[in-house]
Amino acid sequence: MGSEQSKVAQLIETYGLASMGAELERAWLGDNQERQSLRDLADRFNQAVLMAAIRDAGMDVIDGEPENFYRLLTADDVSAGKRIEARNRLERAGIDVAKLEDQFVTYQAIRYYLRNVRDVSYDPGTGTEQVERERGTIDRLRSRVETIVRDTVDRLKTADKLTIGEYRVFVSIDIRCQDCGTRHSISDLLDRGSCNCQ
Repeated sequence: MGSEQSKVAQLIETYGLASMGAELERAWLGDNQERQSLRDLADRFNQAVLMAAIRDAGMDVIDGEPENFYRLLTADDVSAGKRIEARNRLERAGIDVAKLEDQFVTYQAIRYYLRNVRDVSYDPGTGTEQVERERGTIDRLRSRVETIVRDTVDRLKTADKLTIGEYRVFVSIDIRCQDCGTRHSISDLLDRGSCNCQ
């Protein structure tokens, strides 16, 4: 049993997410619904894990709050202050946030689980998986740049070399086609699969 395989399967067992496997399979194959990417499914699964942790802790939350907690913990455009505030609130409810974040899975883990545990295959014939793989590489680099910038600003702020209030870091990557003149964010371009040349 591979480590990725055991992680998703183990979390489903640990948190009593029995129906999650079938949900992920249907969403990936697009059965009677719009097909979801592996990245979307990783977010969906991680949100389910977070909601289960909130449930197990007996934390009182309102509708939509677990999803918002997930966004605050993981989104690139969340300020350090808001992220810390969310972590503190979860920890006060008895949730080990560091352990929880370590349990969040990648899209590769979801793919491994679907292919090797549930024996599901999807062949779009369009190179979708390569696009997802490359998108993951870009996202990791963008997240790394954001972290470096945030850490730098925080260090300068602490040393009184920089004055700034609550802030957010934005790292955008745009691509401009010299032939047709259109400009797209890298995410939009990967989703579209082309510029306006065709």
